[in-house]
Amino acid sequence: MLIDFVPDGNLYPFESRWFDSSVGRIHYIDEGSGPPLLFCHGAPTWSFLYRHIVKDLRDRYRCIAVDYPGFGLSERPADFGYTIGEHTAVLGELIDHLQLDGFVLMGQDWGGPIGLGAVTARADRVRGIVLGNTSFWPTEAMVNRVFSMIMSSTPMQRRILEQNFLVERVLLAELGRKLTAAEADHYRMVQPTAEARAALAVTPREIRAAGPLLDQLARDVPVLLGDKPTLLVWGMRDMVFRPNACIPRMRAAFRDLDVVELPHARHFIQEHAPDVIAAAIAQRFP
Repeated sequence: MLIDFVPDGNLYPFESRWFDSSVGRIHYIDEGSGPPLLFCHGAPTWSFLYRHIVKDLRDRYRCIAVDYPGFGLSERPADFGYTIGEHTAVLGELIDHLQLDGFVLMGQDWGGPIGLGAVTARADRVRGIVLGNTSFWPTEAMVNRVFSMIMSSTPMQRRILEQNFLVERVLLAELGRKLTAAEADHYRMVQPTAEARAALAVTPREIRAAGPLLDQLARDVPVLLGDKPTLLVWGMRDMVFRPNACIPRMRAAFRDLDVVELPHARHFIQEHAPDVIAAAIAQRFP
């Protein structure tokens, strides 16, 4: 299944590119030239989330932002589980296809473990890491486990698929006042039907189901990536990835770490403070 939505060139002024992965056709953008930056989104978003940051940085960097299978403009493969492990493998294929070397990875939300999972096997090619409002260890917070259980229930799975709940009642509930109607529609229109939203229904279950993968990452990241220059850009009003719980664990994992606090930002930091994030990346990785 392919998505026929065409982004507004004024809001998303990028050339769409395509990669035939082992599971289906993957959409990404590849803008500018210079040191490569690879941007990884979470749920229920897509590469549109990074549009302001890419526009700010593409005059100095090669900016690549990907849509995972089931997200954005990428294909919805018929025989694909949309698990975090599967997304990680597809991202690794794209990194190898583009022959990225000396690149900086940025991941937020599920983009953190997906991106880190892909680069632990390619650590020698990584220049640095940017993480925002994410984690790469099994969740211990009861609120997150309860959220996973509720969103995995039959009634809520139906609402995710039939009513686009994660876009309408999670993402847009947070960002509604910050987005224009056209911008909000760019998040809606890439998930137009229940069939198209299969990946969205899986991600809440993965909070618990991906525990073994996250446990492995918790061991691998400090060993394989802990010496990489790392930048945290953290929305301090995020009620899911709470700064007091997450930032100390990041400090323990990365030995060359800078932290930029975004005092008024909630979870979707790329919409709340894109200019601050872009400036922090440029300063950390000149």
